[in-house]
Amino acid sequence: MMKMLQARPLCVCEIKTALGIAQSTASKHLKILEDAELVRSFKDGLWVNYSLSDGSGSPYSASMIGNLRHWLDDESEIKELTQILPDIDRHAIVGK
Repeated sequence: MMKMLQARPLCVCEIKTALGIAQSTASKHLKILEDAELVRSFKDGLWVNYSLSDGSGSPYSASMIGNLRHWLDDESEIKELTQILPDIDRHAIVGK
């Protein structure tokens, strides 16, 4: 999830579609990441979007987020996920 959010802010429906998991599972994981100050949520109209935190709330989260930019970039699953993100359309997912 965090590598996906490194690419761009996403809503829960986009994350669950990309990962092929239940919306409740995506929401639970995002809540854990938000509580750890690794991601942040923000409203955009009807949407709640998630993005990487800036790390200002904790030196631990700042360190993790800083290192994340270099971790796993060569992993095939990560490459596949980041390549499909532009094709995932939240409006098509929810039918609006």
